[in-house]
Amino acid sequence: MQHETRRAAREAAAREAAVQDAPTAPRERRGNRKRTVGIVVASVAIVLIAAAAWVAFRALTVKGELEAAQRLLSDSSTDMTMQERVTRMGEHAHNAASAAGDPIWRVAEYIPAAGDNLRAVRVSSEALDVVANEVGAPAFAAMDANGDGSPFTRLLPVLEAATPEVTAVAASVADAASSDFLIGPVRSGIDQVNTVVGSAAPALEVAPLLLGADGAKNYLLAFQNNAEFLALGGSAASQTLVSVDNGQIGIAGQASSADFANGVAVDVPVDQSALDLYSWYLVDHVNTTMSRPDFPTAATLLKAFWERDISPGPVDGVIAIDPIALGRVLEATGPITVGDVEITSKNAVSVLLKDVYTWWDPYASKAEARASDAFFASVATAVFDRVAAGDFDLKDMLWAVNESIENGDLMMWMQDPQAASLLEGQRVAGVLPRDNADATTVGVFFRDASASKIDYYMKSDVDLNRTCTDGESTFTVTTNLHLDISQDDADDLPRYVQSAVWRSEQFRTEVFVYGPPGTTFAGFTADGRDIVPLRTDITDLGRPVAAFQLTQHPGESGAVTATFTGAGDFAPLELRSTPMVHPVKVTIDDGCS
Repeated sequence: MQHETRRAAREAAAREAAVQDAPTAPRERRGNRKRTVGIVVASVAIVLIAAAAWVAFRALTVKGELEAAQRLLSDSSTDMTMQERVTRMGEHAHNAASAAGDPIWRVAEYIPAAGDNLRAVRVSSEALDVVANEVGAPAFAAMDANGDGSPFTRLLPVLEAATPEVTAVAASVADAASSDFLIGPVRSGIDQVNTVVGSAAPALEVAPLLLGADGAKNYLLAFQNNAEFLALGGSAASQTLVSVDNGQIGIAGQASSADFANGVAVDVPVDQSALDLYSWYLVDHVNTTMSRPDFPTAATLLKAFWERDISPGPVDGVIAIDPIALGRVLEATGPITVGDVEITSKNAVSVLLKDVYTWWDPYASKAEARASDAFFASVATAVFDRVAAGDFDLKDMLWAVNESIENGDLMMWMQDPQAASLLEGQRVAGVLPRDNADATTVGVFFRDASASKIDYYMKSDVDLNRTCTDGESTFTVTTNLHLDISQDDADDLPRYVQSAVWRSEQFRTEVFVYGPPGTTFAGFTADGRDIVPLRTDITDLGRPVAAFQLTQHPGESGAVTATFTGAGDFAPLELRSTPMVHPVKVTIDDGCS
């Protein structure tokens, strides 16, 4: 019997359909979730790819701008002034910093390892932006502006305003440079920027102090004479006291060797090793204060001489410069005229170290001696006036200063501890390295022992060799001196140029060879007419020293070889030597590197 009604049939069908559909509902929901997750993942991937592409695009922009800035500084083929270069460089640096400061870039800096590289690029760009646009461009504008006071007076507010920002960005660069994940090009770039801003920050901090922002400062300028050479350059017979007060620079006094109480030692503590090598002449004659190859020693002696014999001071710093450096400075200032003599970058050395002695004979009379001293003083004043007025090409001046520092023709010492710390370890400080960590430095220095001005004609070469056996290094230093003048020409030299003792017959030179720290003197050989050892048992400035005396007739050569041995780690070899009219020819053969 059929009991189903139409309603019952519909209900039964619905129940059957529900039973059939029940297992597929969860699968559909899972499918929907998968599709949703896939869409999200794809969207995130697209965003990440887009972000990566954006950062890559920005990176290309930064790279292009930084390379353009670098080309501006390194390309000397254009006629742009230094100010124009810095302004253009500032534009590129600002564009690079803006591109690297993008929010997406900053988020990407959180990516492990890769983010460190992005951060390094950004802070490098920001540092160049600050240096160019917060220091360089305003400094040029201040120096060029018309107004009261000297250009350096107008420069002071710029330096004081920029110092906090440069200090902050220098800290950021140093922190970014400390990462171990930087790739080659990024590492090279940030290390260069770190060197620049790392030096600029402390320099800006101390610059106002040096320019007399908090009161007048006095700096003693010692003019060295390389025609009568000493270890650091030459006789310091002519000196000028420069006063700086709130950027205003002026000459406060001048003196020559005749104005000092020579023969009476100044009250300055000096190592016994220095006195053993250079005698009491080091401390009781102002001319020979440059005998020891350590500028802090010379500077403190010069300061003491001036404050005792010329003016009570105080002397806040000492700067040494020679005619070789002066010739480079004249490249930036242009020629000067003293009396009827034009002095240029090309003839400065010959005029000041040779020609001047044909015009006056200081032995003839006090008037002749005063005329010679007055000429040197006038040269110093003329150059000083150009520099103090800012009347020079900055690009050429930067080259002149840097080249002179690297060759030992320009040295500086400061009494203020903050300023002194800035000079520490720098070539301008005139100090031999105390260890062999960065370079294994050997020193070869000369001192005229003839009381002459013959060294305008002296030429030299040094061969520096290192060999290794069983963990021990042997350093062989061969020094050759050649007096490049004939006997006839020597006979015709002015009396003041000839030896005070032997006239033109012969000339004596002392050679001081400073071995590397951690070595001992092992022996010597000599090749010449009259070469004798003076001292080979002294340690000075933390180094073994071998001192010799060479006697030469005009036209003769003489060579001496000193050997030092030692165990331990030695960095690559380098030579420090006396700055000479004819630069020392150096040959280095490191058989152990």
